[in-house]
Amino acid sequence: MQSLAKLISRLPGLPGLRTLLALAGLCAMSIDVAAAEAHDAAGLLARYGELAPQLQNNQFQRPLYLNSTESADSLKGDIFAVLDYPFATVNAAFNGPDHWCDMLILHLNTKYCRAASAGGKHQLMVSVGKKHDQPLADAYRVNFSLAVAASTPDYLDVVLSARDGPMGTSDYRILLQAVALPNGRTFMHLTYSYAYGMAARIAMKAYLSTVGSDKIGFTRTQESGEVRYIGGVRGVVERNTMRYYLAIDAYLSAVGLPEAQQLDRRLQTWFAATERYARQLHEVERDEYIGMKRSEYQRQRTAQ
Repeated sequence: MQSLAKLISRLPGLPGLRTLLALAGLCAMSIDVAAAEAHDAAGLLARYGELAPQLQNNQFQRPLYLNSTESADSLKGDIFAVLDYPFATVNAAFNGPDHWCDMLILHLNTKYCRAASAGGKHQLMVSVGKKHDQPLADAYRVNFSLAVAASTPDYLDVVLSARDGPMGTSDYRILLQAVALPNGRTFMHLTYSYAYGMAARIAMKAYLSTVGSDKIGFTRTQESGEVRYIGGVRGVVERNTMRYYLAIDAYLSAVGLPEAQQLDRRLQTWFAATERYARQLHEVERDEYIGMKRSEYQRQRTAQ
């Protein structure tokens, strides 16, 4: 790991920090943790029932519940949402490594992704970086192991994990659970978490006191009778967890279209969805995003 002195020397320009925040985009506890991570269809359906009021009435104008937590050395974001796609469609998309990269590349900070399998083990080699064009050599690569923890005709549980990340971060974990609902819909739980050390804590503090000082998340708080949106590291996790949920939904929106139309549909859908929450998620203009992603998608299909 780079020395703390080198890290501090880089803070004015924040290049290393942007990498850290990009990887964090790959993520007031009001849900019981054990229940939230029940690893079976019955447990996830029980969570669906418990969250029914929040799914029906919320600020997102869609059936979605978002939660984030912060501890002394870790961050976590959770989204529970109803997807307007049959479970068979969701299962075919994410039960294994084949289609994950086409979903992950939709996120603003994903620069490249390639799946590899050997000996029954699956890996996603993901490069993350800035919100704008950059050479792939300047992005940070993280190798995720992908494991299908459970797969039945009506339930899917997939876990991505990476031991190491940039600037003292570690123990990355992305969990996707899905269960079939009536009327051709699916209930999904997406969770993201990682641990961080002193270097990452200092870098994050520098970001939040400078260029990230006006960034907000989605959780509402009350201060002196006034409703405010949460900021800080929980805001970072919430914004990027939402971006990945929207990437999943955008990927599914093009399933069934002719292959030549799929990428454009997904890019247009993802960008339009993020603009619904522009106060939290707007970073670049539509033409810049679509042009950049088309180029990155082509690089993803051809680079080794």
